[in-house]
Amino acid sequence: MAACAPTDAPAKVDGVMTDNDLAAMAAVLMQSRQTILPKRLVAPGPDAKQLAMILEAAATAPDHGQLLPWRFVLVPQAARPRLADVFGAALIERDACATSEQLAQAREKAQRSPLLMLVVVDGQRGDAEIDLFERIVSTGCAVQNMLLMATALGFGSALTSGKALKSAGLRLLFGLADGEHALCFVSIGTVQSRRPARPRPVPRDFVTCLSGPGEAATERDLAGFSYAF
Repeated sequence: MAACAPTDAPAKVDGVMTDNDLAAMAAVLMQSRQTILPKRLVAPGPDAKQLAMILEAAATAPDHGQLLPWRFVLVPQAARPRLADVFGAALIERDACATSEQLAQAREKAQRSPLLMLVVVDGQRGDAEIDLFERIVSTGCAVQNMLLMATALGFGSALTSGKALKSAGLRLLFGLADGEHALCFVSIGTVQSRRPARPRPVPRDFVTCLSGPGEAATERDLAGFSYAF
């Protein structure tokens, strides 16, 4: 069994859950999500029912034009050696002088975490007027939904990337079509160990207020909103 999900979410009152209760539960879930390095994710991973819940969460992402511009490719244990070969070959292509130790480290990354999947975004599927950036935003929302569901189920997760994602060998292995891009890998598993949570930015770090002509936004402008900046 995976570790229990956060337990400090509000409970129902008289069997009824209010909007505030749901908002508080959502806040607890989002705040409890933490990136866990794949090497710290161990078995057991999600079972079939849990995996279905994680994948179904992706389907709730916004998707302009209902293009379904993303897909996920699961990498079962039996296929990990093939992925390891691709990681090793990609390293040699970049650095012909890579040491045997570096090669082993590159190959070993394919074996981390019990659940591993590749995230693929399609820049050409459907309406050509919906550009790649919007498709990537939709993909990111789908991935975040999966991470949150994995967290709710008690699992840890991580996103990983790297130069191997652009290699010809990886494109061939995963059968990427023209216009498809390997965005990142998603790793999910039971948390073996975790570091202290990193400080989160606060809204004042990333929110500004659009001012009128010839005016500069000030702290007073932001204070006019109901949210306490």
